[in-house]
Amino acid sequence: MLHPLLLLILQEAAGEAHPPGGAGPLTVNGGLVIWTLVVFGLLVLILRKAAWPTLLQTVREREQRLEQQIAEAERNRAAAAELLEQQKKLLQDAKGEAQDIVKRAQGAGEKEREALLVRARHEYEDLLARAQKEIGEERDKAVQALRREAVDLSIAAASKLLEAQLDTAANRRMVQEYLATLEQRT
Repeated sequence: MLHPLLLLILQEAAGEAHPPGGAGPLTVNGGLVIWTLVVFGLLVLILRKAAWPTLLQTVREREQRLEQQIAEAERNRAAAAELLEQQKKLLQDAKGEAQDIVKRAQGAGEKEREALLVRARHEYEDLLARAQKEIGEERDKAVQALRREAVDLSIAAASKLLEAQLDTAANRRMVQEYLATLEQRT
C-alpha cells in the first residue's frame, strides 16, 4: 500500500504529467521502474536487517523442535517395542507357569487318587478280615452250641435207652470225647 502512494508522490514531485490517454497496461515508465527497484531494494535491506534474522531463527527453532519431537517419538517407539517384547515374554512365562501348575495339579490329583484307592483297598481288606474273623468266631460259637445241644440230646437219648439215670457230668465228658473222635475222622 505504501508503494503505490510513494510512487504517486514521486511522480508529482518530478513534475511528470499524465499522458492525455492515460497509461496503458503495456506501457513502460522508466522512472517508475527505477523508483520501484530502489524501494524494493530498500525494503529488502530493511527486511534483511530487521525481520530476516528473526524469521530464520524462528524457522531454525521450529526445525530443532521438530527434530527433537521426531527423536522423542523414535525413543518412545523403541520403548514401546521393548515393552511389547517384555509383555510377550511375560505372557509366555505366565502360560508356561500355568501349564506347570496344571501339570503339578494333575500329578497331585493322580497321587491323591492313588492314595485314596490304596486307603480304600486297605480299609476293604481290614473290613473283610474283621468280617471273616467275626464269621469264624460266630461259626465256632454256633459249633460249640450245636455240640452242647448234641451232647444234651445224646444224653437224653441214652438215658432213655438205658433207663438209668447216670451222672450228667460223666456222660457229658464221654459224649464230648466221642464227638472229638468224630471230628478227627472228618
